[in-house]
This record gives sequence, C-alpha cells and structure tokens, in this order.
Amino acid sequence: MPAQSPAAAPVSVNVAEIEQILTRVTYLAGRARQHERLMAVAGLALDRAAVAILRHVAESEPLRPGVLAVRLSVEASHVTRQLRQLEQGGYVIRVADPDDRRAQRIQITDLGLASVERIRDVSRRGMEMALADWSEEDLEHLAALFRRMVGDFVAHAEDRLDVPPAAP
Repeated sequence: MPAQSPAAAPVSVNVAEIEQILTRVTYLAGRARQHERLMAVAGLALDRAAVAILRHVAESEPLRPGVLAVRLSVEASHVTRQLRQLEQGGYVIRVADPDDRRAQRIQITDLGLASVERIRDVSRRGMEMALADWSEEDLEHLAALFRRMVGDFVAHAEDRLDVPPAAP
C-alpha cells in the first residue's frame, strides 16, 4: 500500500477554521463599501487596485513595473494602467533604472507617501476601534501569531501542494 502524502490527509479542524476566518477577514477588509469609506475618511479618490500598488511601491525601493506585477501576481497590463493613473495624479514618478538606462523604475512621490500614510492611519484607527475591547496582552499575542503565520506562509509560498484529485 503506497504511503499517503501529508497533503492527502484530512485537514485539521483548526486549520479549516483558520482558513474560513481568514477568508472572511479578507472579504470584510477588501469589500468595495469598506474601501469607499476608507477613501472618504482619508480624503482620497483611489480605487482598490491603485491603493494596493501604491502601498507596495511605498514599501519597496524603486522597481520596474514588470517586477511590481510579478510581486503582486497580476498582469503587467493591469499594473501599467494603474501606474498611469497614479502618475497622472502625482503619486508616483518614473525614474531611470540605474542598471539599464533604457528601462524605468517606479518611485513614490511625497504626495504618494503622504497618501499612503493617511490610508494607513485611517485603516489603523478602524482596526483600533474594532479591537478596542481587547487587552494589550491579547493584541501582543495576536500580532506575534500573525508575524509567525506570515513568516511561515512566505517560507512555504513555493512549496508544491499535493491535493488529491476531486471525485467525479
């Protein structure tokens, strides 16, 4: 009898619940109404895709649009369209790539940084309101567990998933 791979074994009840909760949190944080509220309070008029790109650019060194697309796991044309809008709004600029003068990198502007800071501030204040009844100890514990989870997700991001075939 062949050995069963760990991925083919049933998923624990706790892992199933964590997956369900993360899906729900992602939905709640990413829904259009929540984004519109965030933008209204922040005083900005950016769509969700533009905010994701702007936040990523703010957290990295200037990078080529193609690299940005790969990091965000989206099509290059999607990034190009969003970058054009962000550039027209003064949030980012194109700078020469020091490694290849024919290429360009995307760099955030002072306006872009200030906008990302406003978005982060509003988002954090909303999170603070939602977690107002949590003790500082609980918040520290949750933050530590999230750091650990993200580290493990990053460490296993390229691992092969052995999922049994679906029954016909």
